[in-house]
This record gives sequence, C-alpha cells and structure tokens, in this order.
Amino acid sequence: MEQERSKIIELFQAGKNPSEIFNLLKFPNSRRKFITRTIERYEVTGGITDKPRSGRPRSVTTQRLKKVVRQRIRRNPRRSMSKVAKELRVSRRSIGRVVKNDLHMRSFKRKRVHHITTLVKAKRASRSKGLLKRHAIHGLNSFLFSDEKLFTIEEATNPQNDRIISSSISSIPEELRYVSRIQKPLSVMVWAGISSIGRTPLIFVPAGVKIDTRTYRELILEPVIQDLSKTMFSGKPFVFQQDGAPAHTSNATQAWLRSNNPDFIQKEEWPPYSPDLNPMDYSIWSILETRACLKSHTNIDSLKKSLCREWERIPQEILRAAVEAFPKRLKAVIERKGGYIE
Repeated sequence: MEQERSKIIELFQAGKNPSEIFNLLKFPNSRRKFITRTIERYEVTGGITDKPRSGRPRSVTTQRLKKVVRQRIRRNPRRSMSKVAKELRVSRRSIGRVVKNDLHMRSFKRKRVHHITTLVKAKRASRSKGLLKRHAIHGLNSFLFSDEKLFTIEEATNPQNDRIISSSISSIPEELRYVSRIQKPLSVMVWAGISSIGRTPLIFVPAGVKIDTRTYRELILEPVIQDLSKTMFSGKPFVFQQDGAPAHTSNATQAWLRSNNPDFIQKEEWPPYSPDLNPMDYSIWSILETRACLKSHTNIDSLKKSLCREWERIPQEILRAAVEAFPKRLKAVIERKGGYIE
C-alpha cells in the first residue's frame, strides 16, 4: 500500500494527472478513488501517511459482518442482538454499532392492541372521514372530549423507563428498589372532559355503583354537560364526544343528548375500537396517572385529593396540544384505511 502511494505521488510530482496515473499503473477501476484520495491527502498534509485517529480503528466491523447481520435481521427481525453476537462470536457492543451506525436500524417494542377486523377497519376509516369534515366546519375549540378511567391506590410505574441510578442494587433502599402490587387494590372510577379552552371537574363514581344509563345521566350529563355551553363555551354550542360504552350509546342517553345538546357525536358516528382517537386515552389520562400516582396511597381519599390537585395543575397548553392532535390522527387512520396508527 505504501509503495503504491509513493509511486502515485512520484508520478503526480512529475506532472501527471489522476487519469494518466491510473493508465500508467494499470489499476482496476475500483482503485480510481484510491489515486484521487492519495493525491488529496498529499496536497493537504504534504505526505502520504495516515492521519491521526481519535481512537482505536474498527477491526471487527468488516463488510462481511455487516452483510451477515443484515441477512439475519432480514430473515428474523425479532432476533436479539445478544444472540446474534453470540452466534458470530463478536461482542454485543460491536453488533449494536453495526445495526445503529452501519445499517441505520434500531429496535422497536411490539405493542398489544385490539384485534381489528376488516369490517371494523372500514368503519374506522369512513367515520374518521366524517369527523374530519365536522372538524373543518366547527373547529377544535368547539369540541369536548370525555372518557372514564379506573385509578387504583397503587404506584404508577413504567417498567420500560422506570430506572434508578446507583453504584449497586444492594445500595438502593427497598422502598425504591421494589414496586409492590396487591390483589384487588382499592380503586375509583373517574370521569372527565377536556377541550382546547378548558376542562371539566373530575367526577368520581361512588364505590359499588355501576355506570349505567341512569347513573351516567344523573352523575355526569345533567350536572356537568347540560350547562357547559353557558360556562366553558361562553353560550356557544359545542360538539360532545363520548366513546361506545353501553351507557353512552343507549337509546335513553342518545335521546337525552338530542334534546339537551343536539350537536353531539352520535353512536353511529364515533369509530369503533378507537382509544387512539380520544385525547383522554392517548394522552391526558397517562399524564394524570403519572403525576397523581407517583407514590402509592393508603386510602381512596388520599388518591382522590391527589387526582384533583394534579388535574388542576396540568397546564392548559398540554390539553390544547392533545386536542390539536385529533385531526392529525383522523388523517392517519384514513391513510391506513382504518388500521393501527400507534
């Protein structure tokens, strides 16, 4: 290699250009760049020796290794990097660098989702088109999104991201090292609604009470929804959204809404199996749970106080951002013909 470089520079100093040097040395076509780079290095550094490098040269990551790793991932994309490293007898870190830096890939976590049939996909797509048109007419400021969620007194945790930095696991206090779980923890059902301009109070369903048509009307529709146009929406009509729960879609509930809030999303209009379209589901509930259940609670009263406190502390900008994502998600469902978007 050094002799070839020396010959190239000798000819270059004699006034030969790269093409003439290529013809004189009778290099294969694959070596054209080698001539050009050697001359460029000589012009910049005045020599032909390698430039100083920042670290140890990569010795394991060869073109063959990249090809083998690509082929194995193509055959089985669920193959673990540790297993590939063991099979190829290279380090896990080297395989990780090949996948990330050379193949420009990264691992993604598989998600559990509702099974969506072809019929449900068609309904999701067609009803999303209708809601998108409705949004274009009314605008997001006139939408109220609502939902219910069950909260427990247990600490909320995400096993994927919940980490503790320490010198060793034994030095971590037990109350931080473990997240305890019990069978049938105390819980409370909560209803809430949000819009880009405000929020409803949290409504707690009494213990032992099932949300049927009557409870839904007496606990939520009559005390909250009936007068909301006069308060949150300043006397203007608003579009009320609710999912496909039995208490929401019953004939009595639909009749009450037609009489008291005609501009609501009827049961035939909301896409089925679509928590990915409700801002409460895809954003706000998880934010509230993370804040209010940062630590476990000893009783329901403590949980309720924490929920109410953190509910009021969520900035309106976060609620608005969640609502503004609604039309984008509708378009995503339409583009995927009713399929999954998360």
